[in-house]
Amino acid sequence: MPNKTSNATTSKTSLKEKPGTVRRTHITDTILRDSHQSLLATRMRTEDMLEIAPLLDKVGYWSLEVWGGATFDTCLRFLKEDPWERLKTLRKVIPNTRLQMLLRGQNLVGYRHYPDDVVRKFVERAAKNGVDVFRIFDALNDTRNIEVAVKAAKDAKAIVEATICYTTSPVHTHEGFVEMGQKLVKMGADTICIKDMAGLLTPGAAYDLVTKMREKITLPIHIHSHDSSGLAAMSYLKAIEAGADIIDTALSSLASGTSQPPTESMVAALKDTPYDTGLDLGLLSDIADRFRDTRRKYKRYESEYTAINPKTLVVQIPGGMISNLANQLREQNALDKMNDVFEEIPKVRKDMGYPPLVTPTSQVVGTQATLNVLMGERYKVITSETRNYFKGLYGKAPGPIDETARKLAIGDEKPITCRPADLLEPELDKLIREIDGKAKSIEDVLSYALFPIVAMEFFEQRENGKLEPEPLELEYAAPAEHTVPHLAPSEFNVTVHGETYKIKVAGAGHKVEGKRPFFISIDNKLEEVMIESLTEVIPTTAGEIERPSITQSIRPKAKKDGDVTTPIPGKVTSIKVSTGSKVSEGDTVLTVEAMKMENEVHTPISGVVKKVLVKVGDSVNPDETLIEVEKE
Repeated sequence: MPNKTSNATTSKTSLKEKPGTVRRTHITDTILRDSHQSLLATRMRTEDMLEIAPLLDKVGYWSLEVWGGATFDTCLRFLKEDPWERLKTLRKVIPNTRLQMLLRGQNLVGYRHYPDDVVRKFVERAAKNGVDVFRIFDALNDTRNIEVAVKAAKDAKAIVEATICYTTSPVHTHEGFVEMGQKLVKMGADTICIKDMAGLLTPGAAYDLVTKMREKITLPIHIHSHDSSGLAAMSYLKAIEAGADIIDTALSSLASGTSQPPTESMVAALKDTPYDTGLDLGLLSDIADRFRDTRRKYKRYESEYTAINPKTLVVQIPGGMISNLANQLREQNALDKMNDVFEEIPKVRKDMGYPPLVTPTSQVVGTQATLNVLMGERYKVITSETRNYFKGLYGKAPGPIDETARKLAIGDEKPITCRPADLLEPELDKLIREIDGKAKSIEDVLSYALFPIVAMEFFEQRENGKLEPEPLELEYAAPAEHTVPHLAPSEFNVTVHGETYKIKVAGAGHKVEGKRPFFISIDNKLEEVMIESLTEVIPTTAGEIERPSITQSIRPKAKKDGDVTTPIPGKVTSIKVSTGSKVSEGDTVLTVEAMKMENEVHTPISGVVKKVLVKVGDSVNPDETLIEVEKE
């Protein structure tokens, strides 16, 4: 392959062989994006990719998926890496293979719709920095939401892989998916992807869908699935037999379960058949061994919920969501509620008109289901994203919305029916002015547009030379005094007489009679202890573990009827009122981010705001007074 551009042209042409001839199957490997997003909560660092990337470039893949999805958010939020720098660096060390990204249409790589000017600039810069193939989808299969991104990618001379989110429900049919595919062809697609994010595509369904699609569509068909239910490899084979051209796999060291089927296994299965991939199994095995060593570094992110489990055919949760959902529940000391959440998700999905569960709808549905379980009451707490979904701000739902749930979310407000982005004013110029002096490039501005609080924190840490990723190991050593409030809850291991215990200090309440309640999880069992100092339960002798910094309550305990507090720990993302503001019971007064979703916090009474005790960016606990409201 002389270069990525000529290779793209050649491969696109070579996919159109005559029926009945030897038809090579092409491979996209997801080892650098979806596989670790699905198995390791998206935590693989760039440094671990760079070691092995030159070998990946020698394989002869149709493409390597390296960017997009949750990687952008995770780079900034947890790994303290610039996602744009990751892309540029990978482009340098992988010069001969197409680099592919996953783009959520009008959502880009975020969790809401962004104005058209932001979408166009993001796609332009992504292509400029190294993306050759844009896999563009909309979570609701609302084609209005991918029009601008598709045109932007075409303008950038990139390959547009327009995507159908596959799911099963009373309102989804194969005929409907084929009709959507025909719309995507007219829109300018270069390839069509059938994206089975939850592993629901059975072998029979794969054969039937691709057969029906082949009758109407001549473009290359790319199949993406997850092995969550154990069916993906069989479904791939039947899809190939029906006419699919490209499949997504992951090298075996980060394959199967909620990831993709193993690359080596599919290459071996297709060898000496009319669909032979032509790839070197020996080289693939060597690279997989290297990643096997890499995976051991990320053991703390492994989850029992990412193994093959046919129950996914019922709950329909995509692979990348399961590991992150487990992580989120663990942070809330509620991992034991996982099965309850699994049971609640299909109910919320039905309320919302059966959206396919893929980011961001998987996050909207999953987080709302989690809150329903944690609060003990359905829709007691409603996220901003849930409210926006019921307003129609994500697009048109595939099926009918449950009107009772919608009324709980938006009251008597009428949902919109237009393309959601038509309601958004251009904001790129405003954002550039807003962060003047903080951004070093237009890429920084785009990062800020997508994740303002996370990006601003990243910029400040970068400026101060304090970009420190979260530790890979659970062992923790902190300063002798735990006087700094509002750091992330600490996790570490303590070994006593040869037995190792996983300890997590989840938070600290307000002092009562000289003692403070500390919330301590020991091997995932939460205990509340009233003590004067954390050293009463965690010794700190020289050379052993030091006392951790923890999230303490520093604001007054919520006691009065007008004390506004958050139902769930998180970070303040916006404040809607100021001292002297008049509010009515139920008004949104601030938002708190938890589990990557913004949760609206409402005033419990009507009155006047007397004090605002928080600022944007503050971490908050459930029993604190965030805003004081008094009756008039």
